[in-house]
Amino acid sequence: MKPSITRRRAIQSIAALSVIPILAPALATAGQLDPENAQAKALQYTHQSTKTEAICGNCQLYTGNPAAEWGACAIFPGQLVASAGWCTAWVAKA
Repeated sequence: MKPSITRRRAIQSIAALSVIPILAPALATAGQLDPENAQAKALQYTHQSTKTEAICGNCQLYTGNPAAEWGACAIFPGQLVASAGWCTAWVAKA
């Protein structure tokens, strides 16, 4: 009878689970970007774009999931920007 889990699969699972404690603090510390933040003000960041075609969700610098309400941006490390937001650093996705 073949075992339902192999030793290799068990080791892979343990290795994958060991990454969670490393990633969890990074994800937990990411908060929503405050539009009053000095860098956000300098780039005229807003949570709601007035331009329907130019939003954070379709910006080259947005690294979050475009379908999600909030996501990461290369311009504001450690902060989450609104997918419907906009700033002057916006660049169309290639």
